[in-house]
Parts: sequence; structure tokens; C-alpha cells
Amino acid sequence: MSKGDGFDTRCDPTAGAFDDPAADYAALKLDEYLPNRLNICAGIVSQALSTIYAEQYKIGLPEWRVLVSLGAHGMMTAKKIGRHSHMHKTKVSRAVAELERRKLISRRVNHADLRESFLSLTPAGRAIYNDLAPLALNFADRLMDTFDSADRAALDRALTILTERSAKIAADLTNGRGSRQNRA
Repeated sequence: MSKGDGFDTRCDPTAGAFDDPAADYAALKLDEYLPNRLNICAGIVSQALSTIYAEQYKIGLPEWRVLVSLGAHGMMTAKKIGRHSHMHKTKVSRAVAELERRKLISRRVNHADLRESFLSLTPAGRAIYNDLAPLALNFADRLMDTFDSADRAALDRALTILTERSAKIAADLTNGRGSRQNRA
């Protein structure tokens, strides 16, 4: 479109972007963008895994994370579960309330700090965890069985490095130390 066809390019943020071959270098291609690829992969994996626990046990992802955290680590506070599972405190609180309502977890007051409680699995919650843990481990094995041992080790290292680097970048940006070039 040109200025003579009645289209005002001053109101179009893409005006001229398709005419400049040099603008291509700065284009963000979502299907190649690492954070997006990781998010899609995590979403697909979570969706597939949820078929194991959602239908049979009628729990969602936040409840699953709380249940598995308690099953693996024993007694924890909601705050510690949130840090461990990287869930927002609101999601943890709702998941805890739902699991408590269903009598899958129990709450014990922390007398040293009345603002928090110690959470643990009830016998019914432990039974679900004991049923789900082998299924979840089998699911993870099926995901990884296409990799040889060297590729598994490389993937593990890469995920560790990406996680640590992301945490550092987030901390730097939160503390105002991130430059515009390092943001994304």
C-alpha cells in the first residue's frame, strides 16, 4: 500500500517493515525462539502427563505438584512447596485447600510461626502418591528412551545450565542490573 491509496502509514507499526530486507535480522521468529520452544515442550509434556492423574484421581496440575512435593519430601510448608515447584503462592494455596478438602493432605500448625502450617499427606494421599509415582517415572522413562545415555547426560546438563542462567538473568533484571541487550 502506498500513501496515495488512502492508507495512512503513520498509524501502521508494520509500515515499511516488509520492504526493508535489513529488518529481517531483528525479526523474532516465535517458532525458533528458545523460551517459546521450551514453553511449548513443557506444555505438551504436562498435558500428556496429566492424562495419568487427571482422569483417575480428578486432580489438576497444581494439586499434582503439591501432592508429589509432599510425597517426595514429606512434611513441608506451603511456602516451601511454592519455592520447590515454582508455583505462585495463590496456586499453592488453592491446591492445598482442594487437597485438604478431599482429605488427601493434613495441616499442622507451626507453633514457632503461626502464619504457616506444616503440610503432609494423609494415608489416602500417600496411597495416591504411591500409585502415581511409578506411573510418572514410567512416563519420564518413555520420554527419554529415544535418547542414548550421552544425549541424556547432555540434556540434563543443558537443562541445569538453562535453569541456573534463567534464574540469574531474572535476579539481575529484578535488581536492575540487566541491560536492555540482555533482556528477553
